[in-house]
Amino acid sequence: MRKSYNTAFKSKVALEAIKEQETIQQIALKYDVHPNQVSQWKKQLLDNLPATFERPNKKREEERRLEQERDQLLRTVGELTVVNEFLKKKHREYYGKDPE
Repeated sequence: MRKSYNTAFKSKVALEAIKEQETIQQIALKYDVHPNQVSQWKKQLLDNLPATFERPNKKREEERRLEQERDQLLRTVGELTVVNEFLKKKHREYYGKDPE
């Protein structure tokens, strides 16, 4: 059965790994976790550290921009679907069969 660790525990272990006052092996033994897990938590902490200092609105602005872009793409797909169905109908009326 897999062990589950809360975020406070993971943060504590990862922070100790970043300090490098003990080896990964020593930290793993101290907290009874696998050394690979300690290394993974350390990497996750280091990778996500820059986001701590980002402006909170910056993410929201990017999310809004992506959402607007997605909405525009969905509108375009919808318009093209309507045009496609219209052209299929006209093709059927003119040729008496579905286009291939």
